[in-house]
Amino acid sequence: MNILGLSFFYHDSAAALLQDGVMVAAAEEERFSRKKHDNGFPKGAIAYCLEAGGIKVDDIDYITFYEKPFQKFDRILRTYITTFPWSARSFLRALPLWLRERLWIRNKIMDDIGLSPSNTKTKILYSEHHLSHAASAYLCSPFDEAAVLTLDGVGEWTTTGIGYGKDNKVRLDKEIRFPHSIGLLYSAMTAFLGFEVNDAEWKVMGLAPYGDPRFVDKMRPLIDVKDDGSFRLDLQFFSHHYSSVRAFTDRMAEQLGVPARDPESNIDQVHMDLAASIQRLTEEILLKLANATYEKYKVPNLCIAGGVGLNSVANWKIQNETPFENVWIQPAAGDDGGALGAALYVWNHVLGNEKRWRMTNAYLGPAFGADACRAAIEENGVPYDEYENDDDLYTAIVEALRAGDVIGWYSGRMEFGPRALGCRSIIGDPTREDMKDIINAKIKFRERFRPFAPSVMKDKAHEWFDMPEGFDCPYMLMVPQVKPDKREKIPAVTHVDGSGRVQTVEEEINPRYYGLIKKFYEKTGVPVILNTSFNVRGEPIVCTPQDAFRTFCNTGIDKLILGNFIVSTKPEGSVLGGPVAYKVREDAELFLVT
Repeated sequence: MNILGLSFFYHDSAAALLQDGVMVAAAEEERFSRKKHDNGFPKGAIAYCLEAGGIKVDDIDYITFYEKPFQKFDRILRTYITTFPWSARSFLRALPLWLRERLWIRNKIMDDIGLSPSNTKTKILYSEHHLSHAASAYLCSPFDEAAVLTLDGVGEWTTTGIGYGKDNKVRLDKEIRFPHSIGLLYSAMTAFLGFEVNDAEWKVMGLAPYGDPRFVDKMRPLIDVKDDGSFRLDLQFFSHHYSSVRAFTDRMAEQLGVPARDPESNIDQVHMDLAASIQRLTEEILLKLANATYEKYKVPNLCIAGGVGLNSVANWKIQNETPFENVWIQPAAGDDGGALGAALYVWNHVLGNEKRWRMTNAYLGPAFGADACRAAIEENGVPYDEYENDDDLYTAIVEALRAGDVIGWYSGRMEFGPRALGCRSIIGDPTREDMKDIINAKIKFRERFRPFAPSVMKDKAHEWFDMPEGFDCPYMLMVPQVKPDKREKIPAVTHVDGSGRVQTVEEEINPRYYGLIKKFYEKTGVPVILNTSFNVRGEPIVCTPQDAFRTFCNTGIDKLILGNFIVSTKPEGSVLGGPVAYKVREDAELFLVT
Protein backbone atom coordinates (compact mmCIF):
# COMPACT_ATOMS: atom_id res chain seq x y z
CA MET A 1 0.00 0.00 0.00
CA ASN A 2 1.28 3.45 -0.97
CA ILE A 3 0.28 6.50 1.07
CA LEU A 4 1.48 9.95 -0.04
CA GLY A 5 1.34 12.72 2.55
CA LEU A 6 1.35 16.33 1.36
CA SER A 7 1.70 19.75 2.94
CA PHE A 8 1.61 23.00 0.95
CA PHE A 9 0.11 26.49 0.60
CA TYR A 10 1.33 28.01 3.86
CA HIS A 11 4.93 27.23 4.81
CA ASP A 12 7.53 24.65 3.83
CA SER A 13 5.69 22.45 1.35
CA ALA A 14 6.69 18.81 1.54
CA ALA A 15 5.83 15.28 0.43
CA ALA A 16 6.31 11.96 2.21
CA LEU A 17 5.76 8.44 0.89
CA LEU A 18 4.78 5.55 3.16
CA GLN A 19 4.92 2.09 1.60
CA ASP A 20 3.37 -0.78 3.55
CA GLY A 21 3.96 1.11 6.76
CA VAL A 22 7.58 2.09 6.02
CA MET A 23 8.54 5.71 5.29
CA VAL A 24 10.71 5.40 2.20
CA ALA A 25 11.08 9.08 1.32
CA ALA A 26 10.29 12.58 2.57
CA ALA A 27 11.55 15.97 1.41
CA GLU A 28 10.75 19.67 1.33
CA GLU A 29 9.92 21.31 -1.97
CA GLU A 30 12.39 24.13 -1.39
CA ARG A 31 15.30 21.74 -1.90
CA PHE A 32 14.22 21.09 -5.50
CA SER A 33 12.80 24.48 -6.51
CA ARG A 34 15.68 26.31 -4.72
CA LYS A 35 13.12 28.79 -3.35
CA LYS A 36 13.49 29.06 0.42
CA HIS A 37 10.34 28.14 2.36
CA ASP A 38 8.58 27.31 -0.91
CA ASN A 39 4.88 26.91 -0.14
CA GLY A 40 3.76 25.96 -3.64
CA PHE A 41 2.55 22.57 -4.81
CA PRO A 42 5.44 20.15 -4.07
CA LYS A 43 5.98 18.78 -7.58
CA GLY A 44 9.69 18.18 -7.15
CA ALA A 45 9.26 16.52 -3.76
CA ILE A 46 6.49 14.29 -5.12
CA ALA A 47 8.57 13.31 -8.14
CA TYR A 48 11.41 12.33 -5.83
CA CYS A 49 9.15 10.32 -3.50
CA LEU A 50 7.61 8.38 -6.38
CA GLU A 51 11.03 7.66 -7.87
CA ALA A 52 12.37 6.54 -4.50
CA GLY A 53 9.40 4.23 -4.06
CA GLY A 54 9.60 2.87 -7.60
CA ILE A 55 5.98 3.73 -8.36
CA LYS A 56 3.89 5.91 -10.65
CA VAL A 57 1.17 8.36 -9.71
CA ASP A 58 -1.64 5.92 -10.37
CA ASP A 59 -0.05 3.39 -8.00
CA ILE A 60 -0.85 5.62 -5.02
CA ASP A 61 -3.62 4.22 -2.82
CA TYR A 62 -4.13 7.25 -0.59
CA ILE A 63 -3.13 10.89 -0.89
CA THR A 64 -3.58 12.66 2.42
CA PHE A 65 -3.44 16.41 2.92
CA TYR A 66 -2.15 17.55 6.29
CA GLU A 67 -5.07 19.80 7.25
CA LYS A 68 -8.71 20.60 6.48
CA PRO A 69 -9.06 23.64 4.21
CA PHE A 70 -12.74 24.35 4.89
CA GLN A 71 -12.13 24.49 8.63
CA LYS A 72 -9.22 26.87 8.06
CA PHE A 73 -11.34 29.05 5.77
CA ASP A 74 -14.06 29.09 8.45
CA ARG A 75 -11.54 30.46 10.93
CA ILE A 76 -10.32 33.11 8.51
CA LEU A 77 -13.86 34.25 7.65
CA ARG A 78 -15.02 34.40 11.25
CA THR A 79 -11.88 36.22 12.36
CA TYR A 80 -11.92 38.80 9.60
CA ILE A 81 -15.65 39.46 10.03
CA THR A 82 -15.34 40.03 13.77
CA THR A 83 -12.34 42.36 13.34
CA PHE A 84 -13.77 44.44 10.46
CA PRO A 85 -12.87 47.13 9.37
CA TRP A 86 -9.26 46.60 10.53
CA SER A 87 -9.17 43.32 8.62
CA ALA A 88 -10.54 44.71 5.34
CA ARG A 89 -7.22 44.95 3.50
CA SER A 90 -6.04 41.47 4.55
CA PHE A 91 -9.47 39.99 3.78
CA LEU A 92 -9.50 41.42 0.27
CA ARG A 93 -6.00 40.08 -0.29
CA ALA A 94 -6.80 36.60 1.02
CA LEU A 95 -10.26 36.01 -0.48
CA PRO A 96 -9.22 35.62 -4.14
CA LEU A 97 -6.55 33.07 -3.18
CA TRP A 98 -9.06 30.99 -1.26
CA LEU A 99 -11.80 31.17 -3.87
CA ARG A 100 -9.39 30.49 -6.72
CA GLU A 101 -7.52 27.47 -5.35
CA ARG A 102 -7.13 27.01 -1.59
CA LEU A 103 -10.66 25.70 -1.11
CA TRP A 104 -10.28 23.27 -4.00
CA ILE A 105 -7.40 21.19 -2.72
CA ARG A 106 -8.76 17.99 -4.23
CA ASN A 107 -8.89 19.46 -7.74
CA LYS A 108 -5.44 21.00 -7.36
CA ILE A 109 -3.94 17.72 -6.21
CA MET A 110 -5.56 15.76 -9.03
CA ASP A 111 -4.54 18.27 -11.69
CA ASP A 112 -1.02 19.03 -10.50
CA ILE A 113 -0.03 15.51 -9.60
CA GLY A 114 -1.42 14.15 -12.86
CA LEU A 115 -3.98 11.57 -11.71
CA SER A 116 -5.63 10.09 -14.76
CA PRO A 117 -9.40 10.61 -15.13
CA SER A 118 -9.91 6.85 -15.20
CA ASN A 119 -8.21 6.38 -11.83
CA THR A 120 -10.68 4.92 -9.34
CA LYS A 121 -8.04 3.56 -6.98
CA THR A 122 -6.50 6.64 -5.42
CA LYS A 123 -8.45 8.19 -2.55
CA ILE A 124 -7.79 11.73 -1.29
CA LEU A 125 -8.15 12.23 2.45
CA TYR A 126 -7.68 15.17 4.83
CA SER A 127 -6.16 15.10 8.28
CA GLU A 128 -6.38 17.92 10.81
CA HIS A 129 -3.31 20.14 11.13
CA HIS A 130 -2.54 19.38 14.76
CA LEU A 131 -3.46 15.70 14.41
CA SER A 132 -0.85 15.56 11.64
CA HIS A 133 1.64 17.12 14.07
CA ALA A 134 0.59 14.69 16.81
CA ALA A 135 1.00 11.72 14.47
CA SER A 136 4.43 12.94 13.36
CA ALA A 137 5.40 13.25 17.02
CA TYR A 138 4.11 9.97 18.44
CA LEU A 139 3.47 7.36 15.76
CA CYS A 140 7.11 7.27 14.60
CA SER A 141 8.59 7.79 18.07
CA PRO A 142 10.43 5.04 19.99
CA PHE A 143 7.61 4.85 22.57
CA ASP A 144 4.58 2.55 22.88
CA GLU A 145 2.88 5.07 25.15
CA ALA A 146 3.45 8.81 25.48
CA ALA A 147 1.90 12.17 26.17
CA VAL A 148 1.83 14.51 23.19
CA LEU A 149 2.27 18.28 22.88
CA THR A 150 1.67 20.12 19.59
CA LEU A 151 2.62 23.80 19.49
CA ASP A 152 2.77 26.21 16.56
CA GLY A 153 1.33 29.43 15.19
CA VAL A 154 -2.05 28.08 14.12
CA GLY A 155 -3.55 25.20 12.17
CA GLU A 156 -7.26 25.33 11.35
CA TRP A 157 -8.25 26.72 14.76
CA THR A 158 -5.87 24.92 17.12
CA THR A 159 -2.61 26.54 18.20
CA THR A 160 -1.72 24.21 21.06
CA GLY A 161 -2.77 20.60 21.54
CA ILE A 162 -2.40 18.19 24.46
CA GLY A 163 -2.90 14.51 23.75
CA TYR A 164 -1.95 10.91 24.25
CA GLY A 165 -0.60 8.08 22.15
CA LYS A 166 -0.70 4.36 22.88
CA ASP A 167 0.25 1.50 20.59
CA ASN A 168 -0.92 2.49 17.09
CA LYS A 169 -3.34 5.28 18.08
CA VAL A 170 -2.92 8.96 18.92
CA ARG A 171 -5.45 11.58 19.94
CA LEU A 172 -5.68 15.19 21.10
CA ASP A 173 -7.78 15.74 24.23
CA LYS A 174 -7.36 19.46 24.92
CA GLU A 175 -6.62 22.49 22.78
CA ILE A 176 -6.00 26.21 22.85
CA ARG A 177 -7.47 28.03 19.88
CA PHE A 178 -6.61 30.99 17.68
CA PRO A 179 -5.92 33.88 18.20
CA HIS A 180 -4.18 32.72 21.39
CA SER A 181 -0.87 31.16 20.42
CA ILE A 182 2.64 30.69 21.83
CA GLY A 183 4.00 30.50 18.30
CA LEU A 184 2.39 33.80 17.32
CA LEU A 185 3.59 35.44 20.54
CA TYR A 186 7.18 34.46 19.71
CA SER A 187 6.70 35.48 16.07
CA ALA A 188 5.35 38.89 17.10
CA MET A 189 8.50 39.51 19.13
CA THR A 190 10.58 38.21 16.21
CA ALA A 191 8.94 40.88 14.04
CA PHE A 192 9.34 43.51 16.77
CA LEU A 193 13.07 42.76 16.76
CA GLY A 194 13.20 43.42 13.01
CA PHE A 195 13.53 39.81 11.88
CA GLU A 196 11.41 37.94 9.37
CA VAL A 197 8.50 35.95 10.78
CA ASN A 198 8.48 32.20 10.03
CA ASP A 199 12.15 32.34 9.10
CA ALA A 200 14.13 34.03 11.86
CA GLU A 201 12.68 32.80 15.14
CA TRP A 202 15.92 30.89 15.73
CA LYS A 203 17.78 34.18 15.36
CA VAL A 204 15.90 35.35 18.44
CA MET A 205 16.83 32.13 20.24
CA GLY A 206 20.47 32.57 19.23
CA LEU A 207 20.50 36.23 20.28
CA ALA A 208 18.89 35.57 23.67
CA PRO A 209 22.05 34.37 25.53
CA TYR A 210 23.69 37.75 24.87
CA GLY A 211 20.96 39.54 26.79
CA ASP A 212 19.51 40.05 30.25
CA PRO A 213 15.82 39.04 30.55
CA ARG A 214 14.97 42.36 32.18
CA PHE A 215 11.80 42.85 30.10
CA VAL A 216 10.04 39.70 31.34
CA ASP A 217 7.82 41.56 33.78
CA LYS A 218 6.88 44.08 31.11
CA MET A 219 6.02 41.21 28.77
CA ARG A 220 3.80 39.37 31.24
CA PRO A 221 0.75 41.57 30.48
CA LEU A 222 0.97 40.39 26.87
CA ILE A 223 -0.19 36.92 27.88
CA ASP A 224 -2.21 35.62 30.82
CA VAL A 225 -0.81 32.21 31.79
CA LYS A 226 -2.53 29.88 34.26
CA ASP A 227 -0.83 27.27 36.42
CA ASP A 228 -2.01 24.50 34.09
CA GLY A 229 -0.23 26.15 31.16
CA SER A 230 -3.38 27.43 29.49
CA PHE A 231 -3.07 31.02 28.31
CA ARG A 232 -4.72 33.95 26.58
CA LEU A 233 -3.04 36.77 24.69
CA ASP A 234 -4.07 40.33 25.40
CA LEU A 235 -5.04 41.17 21.84
CA GLN A 236 -4.60 44.92 22.23
CA PHE A 237 -0.86 44.26 21.66
CA PHE A 238 -1.26 42.00 18.60
CA SER A 239 -2.60 42.31 15.08
CA HIS A 240 -2.15 38.79 13.67
CA HIS A 241 -5.91 38.16 13.95
CA TYR A 242 -6.75 40.89 11.44
CA SER A 243 -3.53 41.68 9.57
CA SER A 244 -1.31 39.51 7.40
CA VAL A 245 1.27 42.32 7.20
CA ARG A 246 2.04 43.24 10.80
CA ALA A 247 2.08 41.01 13.88
CA PHE A 248 1.95 43.64 16.65
CA THR A 249 0.32 46.99 17.39
CA ASP A 250 1.83 50.29 18.51
CA ARG A 251 0.83 49.42 22.07
CA MET A 252 3.58 46.80 22.11
CA ALA A 253 6.25 49.51 22.00
CA GLU A 254 4.36 51.55 24.61
CA GLN A 255 4.22 48.54 26.95
CA LEU A 256 7.87 47.61 26.52
CA GLY A 257 9.10 51.18 26.56
CA VAL A 258 11.28 50.75 23.46
CA PRO A 259 10.56 51.16 19.74
CA ALA A 260 10.50 48.26 17.34
CA ARG A 261 13.83 47.66 15.60
CA ASP A 262 14.10 48.53 11.93
CA PRO A 263 15.15 45.50 9.86
CA GLU A 264 18.88 45.38 9.02
CA SER A 265 19.66 48.16 11.53
CA ASN A 266 22.20 47.70 14.30
CA ILE A 267 21.44 45.13 16.97
CA ASP A 268 21.94 46.84 20.31
CA GLN A 269 21.95 45.54 23.87
CA VAL A 270 18.29 46.40 24.30
CA HIS A 271 17.42 44.03 21.45
CA MET A 272 19.47 41.28 23.06
CA ASP A 273 17.60 41.89 26.31
CA LEU A 274 14.24 41.68 24.52
CA ALA A 275 15.29 38.39 22.92
CA ALA A 276 16.39 37.01 26.30
CA SER A 277 13.08 38.08 27.82
CA ILE A 278 10.78 36.49 25.24
CA GLN A 279 12.85 33.30 25.36
CA ARG A 280 12.58 33.20 29.17
CA LEU A 281 8.82 33.84 29.08
CA THR A 282 8.30 31.17 26.43
CA GLU A 283 10.25 28.65 28.50
CA GLU A 284 8.10 29.41 31.54
CA ILE A 285 4.92 28.80 29.55
CA LEU A 286 6.19 25.59 27.99
CA LEU A 287 7.33 24.22 31.35
CA LYS A 288 3.87 24.86 32.82
CA LEU A 289 2.26 23.16 29.82
CA ALA A 290 4.57 20.16 30.04
CA ASN A 291 4.06 19.79 33.80
CA ALA A 292 0.28 19.96 33.38
CA THR A 293 0.48 17.40 30.59
CA TYR A 294 2.41 15.05 32.85
CA GLU A 295 -0.16 15.45 35.63
CA LYS A 296 -2.93 14.56 33.18
CA TYR A 297 -1.41 11.36 31.78
CA LYS A 298 1.28 10.34 34.31
CA VAL A 299 3.45 8.59 31.70
CA PRO A 300 7.25 8.93 31.50
CA ASN A 301 7.42 9.80 27.80
CA LEU A 302 6.60 13.04 25.96
CA CYS A 303 6.47 13.66 22.20
CA ILE A 304 6.52 17.17 20.72
CA ALA A 305 5.81 18.59 17.26
CA GLY A 306 4.80 21.91 15.73
CA GLY A 307 7.10 24.80 14.91
CA VAL A 308 7.58 25.74 18.58
CA GLY A 309 9.14 22.28 18.99
CA LEU A 310 12.21 23.64 17.19
CA ASN A 311 12.98 25.81 20.22
CA SER A 312 15.85 23.59 21.31
CA VAL A 313 16.71 25.65 24.40
CA ALA A 314 13.20 25.18 25.78
CA ASN A 315 13.26 21.48 24.84
CA TRP A 316 16.32 20.88 27.00
CA LYS A 317 14.57 22.52 29.96
CA ILE A 318 11.50 20.34 29.43
CA GLN A 319 13.78 17.29 29.45
CA ASN A 320 15.49 18.37 32.68
CA GLU A 321 12.93 20.37 34.64
CA THR A 322 9.74 18.30 34.30
CA PRO A 323 8.84 14.80 35.51
CA PHE A 324 9.12 13.39 31.99
CA GLU A 325 12.01 10.96 31.72
CA ASN A 326 12.17 10.87 27.91
CA VAL A 327 11.35 13.66 25.46
CA TRP A 328 11.25 12.99 21.71
CA ILE A 329 10.78 15.81 19.19
CA GLN A 330 9.95 15.32 15.52
CA PRO A 331 13.01 16.67 13.63
CA ALA A 332 10.74 18.13 10.94
CA ALA A 333 8.55 19.73 13.60
CA GLY A 334 7.04 22.40 11.33
CA ASP A 335 4.54 22.13 8.51
CA ASP A 336 6.94 19.98 6.49
CA GLY A 337 6.60 17.24 9.09
CA GLY A 338 2.84 17.48 8.72
CA ALA A 339 3.14 15.61 5.41
CA LEU A 340 4.88 12.74 7.18
CA GLY A 341 2.42 12.80 10.06
CA ALA A 342 -0.64 12.79 7.80
CA ALA A 343 0.59 9.66 6.02
CA LEU A 344 1.30 7.91 9.34
CA TYR A 345 -2.11 8.88 10.72
CA VAL A 346 -3.88 7.28 7.78
CA TRP A 347 -1.79 4.09 8.01
CA ASN A 348 -2.01 3.54 11.76
CA HIS A 349 -5.09 5.36 12.95
CA VAL A 350 -7.52 5.47 10.03
CA LEU A 351 -6.69 2.08 8.50
CA GLY A 352 -5.90 0.54 11.89
CA ASN A 353 -2.59 -1.09 10.98
CA GLU A 354 -0.71 -2.21 14.07
CA LYS A 355 2.73 -2.07 12.43
CA ARG A 356 4.47 1.22 13.24
CA TRP A 357 7.43 2.80 11.50
CA ARG A 358 10.00 4.03 14.03
CA MET A 359 12.02 7.06 12.99
CA THR A 360 15.65 6.25 13.76
CA ASN A 361 17.09 8.99 11.54
CA ALA A 362 16.05 11.91 9.34
CA TYR A 363 17.90 10.78 6.21
CA LEU A 364 14.82 10.47 3.99
CA GLY A 365 15.86 12.66 1.05
CA PRO A 366 17.62 11.83 -2.23
CA ALA A 367 21.15 10.51 -2.57
CA PHE A 368 23.23 10.89 -5.70
CA GLY A 369 25.80 8.30 -6.64
CA ALA A 370 29.42 8.54 -7.69
CA ASP A 371 28.59 9.08 -11.36
CA ALA A 372 26.40 12.10 -10.58
CA CYS A 373 29.04 13.58 -8.28
CA ARG A 374 31.79 13.05 -10.84
CA ALA A 375 29.65 14.60 -13.59
CA ALA A 376 29.00 17.73 -11.50
CA ILE A 377 32.76 18.21 -11.14
CA GLU A 378 33.86 17.34 -14.65
CA GLU A 379 31.25 19.50 -16.37
CA ASN A 380 32.95 22.47 -14.68
CA GLY A 381 36.42 21.43 -15.81
CA VAL A 382 38.22 21.43 -12.49
CA PRO A 383 40.66 18.84 -11.12
CA TYR A 384 39.69 16.56 -8.27
CA ASP A 385 41.02 13.77 -6.10
CA GLU A 386 39.18 10.47 -5.75
CA TYR A 387 39.60 8.24 -2.71
CA GLU A 388 38.68 4.58 -2.92
CA ASN A 389 39.38 4.08 0.78
CA ASP A 390 37.19 5.95 3.27
CA ASP A 391 39.92 6.05 5.90
CA ASP A 392 42.27 7.83 3.48
CA LEU A 393 39.46 10.26 2.65
CA TYR A 394 38.85 11.02 6.33
CA THR A 395 42.57 11.56 6.91
CA ALA A 396 42.77 14.07 4.07
CA ILE A 397 39.72 15.95 5.35
CA VAL A 398 40.99 16.08 8.92
CA GLU A 399 44.32 17.47 7.73
CA ALA A 400 42.43 20.19 5.84
CA LEU A 401 40.27 20.98 8.88
CA ARG A 402 43.33 21.28 11.14
CA ALA A 403 44.87 23.64 8.58
CA GLY A 404 41.84 25.92 9.00
CA ASP A 405 39.90 24.98 5.86
CA VAL A 406 36.12 25.27 5.76
CA ILE A 407 34.67 22.24 4.00
CA GLY A 408 31.42 21.49 2.20
CA TRP A 409 30.51 17.91 3.15
CA TYR A 410 28.06 16.21 0.78
CA SER A 411 27.40 12.52 1.43
CA GLY A 412 24.45 10.13 1.39
CA ARG A 413 20.75 10.91 1.66
CA MET A 414 19.59 14.46 2.27
CA GLU A 415 18.08 15.24 5.66
CA PHE A 416 14.33 15.83 6.15
CA GLY A 417 13.71 18.90 8.30
CA PRO A 418 15.48 22.24 8.73
CA ARG A 419 18.75 20.93 10.20
CA ALA A 420 21.78 19.56 8.37
CA LEU A 421 22.79 16.39 10.19
CA GLY A 422 26.00 15.32 8.51
CA CYS A 423 24.88 14.71 4.93
CA ARG A 424 24.47 18.27 3.62
CA SER A 425 26.75 20.11 6.04
CA ILE A 426 29.47 22.73 6.14
CA ILE A 427 32.07 21.55 8.63
CA GLY A 428 34.99 23.19 10.40
CA ASP A 429 37.49 22.74 13.20
CA PRO A 430 35.72 23.45 16.52
CA THR A 431 39.01 24.04 18.32
CA ARG A 432 39.73 27.25 16.40
CA GLU A 433 38.32 30.30 18.15
CA ASP A 434 38.10 32.24 14.86
CA MET A 435 36.22 29.53 12.96
CA LYS A 436 32.72 30.80 13.80
CA ASP A 437 33.49 34.28 12.51
CA ILE A 438 35.22 32.87 9.41
CA ILE A 439 32.19 30.80 8.41
CA ASN A 440 29.66 33.54 9.20
CA ALA A 441 31.60 36.14 7.20
CA LYS A 442 32.98 34.14 4.25
CA ILE A 443 30.26 31.56 3.70
CA LYS A 444 26.98 31.96 5.55
CA PHE A 445 26.86 35.78 5.14
CA ARG A 446 24.84 36.06 8.33
CA GLU A 447 24.85 37.72 11.74
CA ARG A 448 27.88 37.09 13.95
CA PHE A 449 25.79 36.20 17.01
CA ARG A 450 24.34 33.03 15.51
CA PRO A 451 25.94 29.86 16.91
CA PHE A 452 27.11 26.68 15.19
CA ALA A 453 26.33 23.16 16.26
CA PRO A 454 28.74 20.58 17.66
CA SER A 455 28.42 17.13 16.06
CA VAL A 456 29.82 14.70 18.61
CA MET A 457 30.41 10.95 18.76
CA LYS A 458 27.50 9.71 20.88
CA ASP A 459 29.71 7.46 22.98
CA LYS A 460 31.84 10.50 23.93
CA ALA A 461 29.11 13.14 24.26
CA HIS A 462 28.72 12.83 28.05
CA GLU A 463 32.42 13.61 28.48
CA TRP A 464 32.09 16.95 26.70
CA PHE A 465 28.52 18.07 27.41
CA ASP A 466 26.37 18.16 30.53
CA MET A 467 24.23 15.21 29.48
CA PRO A 468 23.87 11.60 30.69
CA GLU A 469 26.00 8.87 29.19
CA GLY A 470 24.24 7.33 26.19
CA PHE A 471 21.78 10.26 25.88
CA ASP A 472 20.31 10.41 22.38
CA CYS A 473 20.20 13.83 20.72
CA PRO A 474 20.55 13.14 16.98
CA TYR A 475 18.52 16.07 15.58
CA MET A 476 20.08 19.18 17.21
CA LEU A 477 16.88 19.76 19.16
CA MET A 478 18.32 20.22 22.63
CA VAL A 479 20.92 22.62 24.02
CA PRO A 480 22.91 21.34 27.01
CA GLN A 481 25.88 23.10 28.54
CA VAL A 482 29.40 22.39 27.34
CA LYS A 483 31.35 21.11 30.33
CA PRO A 484 33.36 24.01 31.82
CA ASP A 485 36.71 22.29 31.35
CA LYS A 486 35.96 21.66 27.67
CA ARG A 487 34.78 25.11 26.59
CA GLU A 488 38.24 26.44 25.79
CA LYS A 489 38.92 23.31 23.75
CA ILE A 490 35.90 23.78 21.43
CA PRO A 491 35.30 27.55 21.38
CA ALA A 492 33.84 27.60 17.86
CA VAL A 493 30.79 25.56 18.95
CA THR A 494 30.43 26.94 22.48
CA HIS A 495 27.82 29.68 22.60
CA VAL A 496 28.26 32.81 24.71
CA ASP A 497 26.33 31.22 27.61
CA GLY A 498 28.45 28.06 27.53
CA SER A 499 25.86 25.98 25.71
CA GLY A 500 25.95 23.94 22.52
CA ARG A 501 23.15 22.73 20.23
CA VAL A 502 24.34 19.14 20.23
CA GLN A 503 24.01 16.50 17.54
CA THR A 504 24.98 13.04 18.76
CA VAL A 505 26.27 10.85 15.91
CA GLU A 506 26.16 7.05 15.89
CA GLU A 507 28.19 4.76 13.66
CA GLU A 508 25.14 2.57 12.94
CA ILE A 509 23.07 5.54 11.77
CA ASN A 510 25.58 7.59 9.75
CA PRO A 511 28.81 5.55 9.44
CA ARG A 512 30.58 8.02 7.12
CA TYR A 513 30.00 11.08 9.27
CA TYR A 514 30.84 9.12 12.42
CA GLY A 515 33.98 7.82 10.73
CA LEU A 516 35.07 11.36 9.89
CA ILE A 517 34.49 12.61 13.46
CA LYS A 518 36.28 9.56 14.85
CA LYS A 519 39.30 10.29 12.65
CA PHE A 520 39.30 13.89 13.89
CA TYR A 521 39.22 12.52 17.45
CA GLU A 522 42.14 10.21 16.76
CA LYS A 523 44.23 13.10 15.44
CA THR A 524 43.21 15.78 17.97
CA GLY A 525 41.68 14.13 21.02
CA VAL A 526 38.46 16.08 20.31
CA PRO A 527 35.42 13.94 19.29
CA VAL A 528 33.56 16.97 17.94
CA ILE A 529 33.22 18.70 14.56
CA LEU A 530 31.61 22.08 13.86
CA ASN A 531 28.49 21.56 11.76
CA THR A 532 26.22 24.03 10.02
CA SER A 533 23.84 23.64 7.10
CA PHE A 534 25.25 23.55 3.57
CA ASN A 535 23.68 26.74 2.25
CA VAL A 536 24.10 30.49 2.28
CA ARG A 537 21.78 33.09 3.72
CA GLY A 538 18.50 33.21 1.83
CA GLU A 539 18.93 29.83 0.10
CA PRO A 540 17.75 26.34 1.02
CA ILE A 541 20.16 23.57 1.97
CA VAL A 542 21.76 22.03 -1.11
CA CYS A 543 20.14 18.98 -2.67
CA THR A 544 22.00 17.92 -5.83
CA PRO A 545 25.75 17.74 -6.48
CA GLN A 546 25.27 20.73 -8.79
CA ASP A 547 23.75 22.72 -5.92
CA ALA A 548 26.73 21.83 -3.75
CA PHE A 549 29.22 22.79 -6.45
CA ARG A 550 27.49 26.11 -7.06
CA THR A 551 27.58 27.00 -3.38
CA PHE A 552 31.24 25.97 -3.24
CA CYS A 553 32.05 28.33 -6.11
CA ASN A 554 30.04 31.27 -4.83
CA THR A 555 31.33 31.26 -1.24
CA GLY A 556 34.57 31.06 0.69
CA ILE A 557 34.33 27.30 1.17
CA ASP A 558 37.89 25.97 0.74
CA LYS A 559 37.20 22.37 -0.22
CA LEU A 560 34.18 20.45 -1.45
CA ILE A 561 33.62 16.79 -0.63
CA LEU A 562 31.23 15.09 -3.03
CA GLY A 563 31.00 11.48 -1.92
CA ASN A 564 34.58 10.21 -2.21
CA PHE A 565 35.79 13.13 -4.32
CA ILE A 566 37.66 16.17 -2.98
CA VAL A 567 37.57 19.38 -5.00
CA SER A 568 39.98 22.16 -4.04
CA THR A 569 39.92 24.30 -7.19
CA LYS A 570 37.13 26.57 -8.37
CA PRO A 571 36.49 27.43 -12.03
CA GLU A 572 38.43 30.59 -12.77
CA GLY A 573 36.15 33.58 -13.04
CA SER A 574 33.01 31.48 -13.18
CA VAL A 575 29.73 32.41 -11.59
CA LEU A 576 27.41 29.47 -11.86
CA GLY A 577 23.86 29.99 -13.02
CA GLY A 578 20.43 29.71 -11.44
CA PRO A 579 18.61 26.88 -9.71
CA VAL A 580 18.93 23.30 -10.86
CA ALA A 581 15.37 21.94 -10.77
CA TYR A 582 15.05 18.34 -9.66
CA LYS A 583 13.93 15.97 -12.39
CA VAL A 584 13.19 12.27 -12.17
CA ARG A 585 16.31 10.75 -13.65
CA GLU A 586 16.06 7.99 -16.21
CA ASP A 587 19.63 6.90 -15.52
CA ALA A 588 19.37 4.91 -12.27
CA GLU A 589 23.13 5.12 -11.75
CA LEU A 590 22.85 8.88 -11.30
CA PHE A 591 20.09 8.66 -8.70
CA LEU A 592 20.60 6.19 -5.89
CA VAL A 593 18.73 5.74 -2.63
CA THR A 594 20.66 3.44 -0.33
